[in-house]
Amino acid sequence: MNTLLSVDAEDRGTLAGAGGAINRQPGLAEAAYEAIFAQLMALKIPPGARITVDNLARELNVSQTPIREALGRLEGEGLVIKTHLIGYSAAPQIARRRFDELYDLRLQLEPEAAQRAARVMDERRLGVLQEVAGVMSRRQGGDERFRYSAFARQDAVFHDRILEFAGNDLIRRTLAHQHTHFHIFRLMFHSRVTEEALDEHEALLAAFATADGKGAKRAMREHIERSRDRLLPAFD
Repeated sequence: MNTLLSVDAEDRGTLAGAGGAINRQPGLAEAAYEAIFAQLMALKIPPGARITVDNLARELNVSQTPIREALGRLEGEGLVIKTHLIGYSAAPQIARRRFDELYDLRLQLEPEAAQRAARVMDERRLGVLQEVAGVMSRRQGGDERFRYSAFARQDAVFHDRILEFAGNDLIRRTLAHQHTHFHIFRLMFHSRVTEEALDEHEALLAAFATADGKGAKRAMREHIERSRDRLLPAFD
């Protein structure tokens, strides 16, 4: 890991994360989270690897406090595990059986949720989905690893908003608890995963724009099935 997060004494808002300069002032814990998250998603911190607070503090040039806050947040997202008397480690990669179970769960729940969301779609909800779908920023440049990790987070929000609009809080909480998107995206770092998923997001948005419930259900099923097929080679 060779990521450097430098902190200027006069301007702590200029920070360099895993994807380059972060030109905003999110606070040290937020910037540390962004840097570590990007490394986890791009497998610069491999699944199961020990994560040492001291090493990260030196590498990112910050104190241990923001590192611990960032790791606590990542633990809540299922990407980091904290073991008593041992410390932190990256969550192990999901096994093929778990992968199949997650996709079975998603195929049972998300297409129907997309259909329900389409039925209640209005201008405000559509605007929210368009903002978080990631399609408007797909052709922006920048570091590929940073874009990949950023899209993993966007994808999770996009799907969560669809579930929110569908109106079933139990389904929404169940899928959020599985941390499916972060685990799935960590399986394979490849720009194809992002670009093809964005095409599928556009198809979903088109169905939502016309309140086409059957079209949204079909587009969501195709999106999940194609996502599964893209990532299956990670188990070869």
